[in-house]
Amino acid sequence: MTEQTDERSAVLDVARRARAAAAVLAPLTRAAKDAAILAVADALEKESAAVLAANADDVGRAVADGTSAGLVDRLTLTEARLADIAAALREVAELPDPVGTVLRGSTLPNGLQLRQVRVPLGVVGIVYEARPNVTVDAAGLCLKSGNAVLLRGSSSAYASNSALVDVMREALAASGLPRDAVQLVPGTSHESVQHLMAARGLVDVLIPRGGAGLIRSVVEGSSVPVIETGIGNCHVYVDAAADVGKAVRILVNAKAQRPSVCNAAETFLVHADVAERFLPAALAALRDAGVTVHGDERVAAHAGAAGVAFAPVTEEDWLAEYYSLDIAAGVVDSLDAAVAHIRRYGSGHTEAIVSDSASAIRAFVAGVDAAAVMVNASTRFTDGGEFGFGAEIGISTQKLHARGPMGLPELTSTTYVVTGDGHVRG
Repeated sequence: MTEQTDERSAVLDVARRARAAAAVLAPLTRAAKDAAILAVADALEKESAAVLAANADDVGRAVADGTSAGLVDRLTLTEARLADIAAALREVAELPDPVGTVLRGSTLPNGLQLRQVRVPLGVVGIVYEARPNVTVDAAGLCLKSGNAVLLRGSSSAYASNSALVDVMREALAASGLPRDAVQLVPGTSHESVQHLMAARGLVDVLIPRGGAGLIRSVVEGSSVPVIETGIGNCHVYVDAAADVGKAVRILVNAKAQRPSVCNAAETFLVHADVAERFLPAALAALRDAGVTVHGDERVAAHAGAAGVAFAPVTEEDWLAEYYSLDIAAGVVDSLDAAVAHIRRYGSGHTEAIVSDSASAIRAFVAGVDAAAVMVNASTRFTDGGEFGFGAEIGISTQKLHARGPMGLPELTSTTYVVTGDGHVRG
C-alpha cells in the first residue's frame, strides 16, 4: 500500500466508527448527553497541565516559523482560556436540547397526524485552522445535538488538538458514551482533508472554519454537503446622524478589542457630513489602541494631526481580513455610497451602522446583505455566546439551512413523523 492509500483508509475508518457512534447518540436523552458534556468540562480542567504543555509545543513551533502575532494569539491556550472553554461547555449543557422539538404539526383532512421533528444531522466534519478552542466547542455542540464529530484542525495545532481530543474521549467513555463520538481526523497533510471531503455516505455534512482559501477549497472540492462559513470583512459605517462619542467607542471596540477574530471590524466608512468632527477623535483613539489606518485621501488629511500610523488604502486593503491591528478607512458622500461599498467588498458576515436616524438605519439594514447587522453596537457581538446560543460551531454566511451564528438548532435536520390508524392511500 502507498502512504496515501494508508491515509485514505485511516480517514475512512474513523468516519465509519463515527457513523456507528452517531447511531448510539441519536436516541440519547438530554440527561445522558448533558452528563457527558459536564464530565468533559471537568476533565479538561483536571488535565489542563497536559493540554497546556501540548499547546506550548505548538505555539513554540509557530513562533519559530515566523507566524503572525494574530495567528499565534488564535493558537494560544492559557489557563484562563481553558477555563473559559470548560465554562462554555457547561453553558451548552444548560441549553435546551433541540432534538425531538416539534417545529410544526397538524391533523390532515384524512385524519393523519403530521409532525415535523428535529433530528441530529449524523456525522459532522469540521475543518478549521489554528483555533484549538474550536476543537472543544465543536465537540460539545455536536454531542448536545446528538451528532458524532470528526475534527480536522490545522497541522500547526496538532499537538493541542490531540491532547484535547484524548481528554474528551476518555471522559465520554467514563460517562458511558462511545469514545468515537469525538475523533481527530488522522494525518496532517492536505490529502487527509481531501479524503474527508470525499467521504460522502459516511460523513453527512462538512463545516469549514478559517480563511478564504480554506473555505473555498472545501466548498469547491467536497462531494460531502458543506455548510459554508465565511471570512469576516466586517464594516462599521458612521452615518451623518451619528453620535460621535458613541461611534468612536464602537469603532475602537470593533477593531481593537480582539483583532484576530472574524467579527472584528476591518473597514470603517464615515459620511462626509460628519467626517470633520468624527475623524480627529476616531484617529486619535485608534492611535492610542495601536491601530494602523489604511485610508483614502480624505482620511489622510486628518492622519498627521492625529499622529496615527497611516498608509494609503489599496484595493487589497478594502478586501482584507487583517487579523491584526490594521483597518481600512474611507469617507463616503452618502449612505447609498456606503452600502454600495459594503456590497462590493463585504463578505456577508457582519455590518454595523452608527446613527440616530431611524430612516438611515432602516435603509442600511435593508440595503446591506449580511448574516448580522449591528445597529449602534460593535461587530464583536456576532457570536453564539453573546447571542445566548452557547458556544457556536461557526458563523454561516450562506443562505441555505443556517445563517449567522450556528448554535444547536442549526446542527439538526428534521424528520416528518406521520401517524395514522390503518390509513391507506386510494
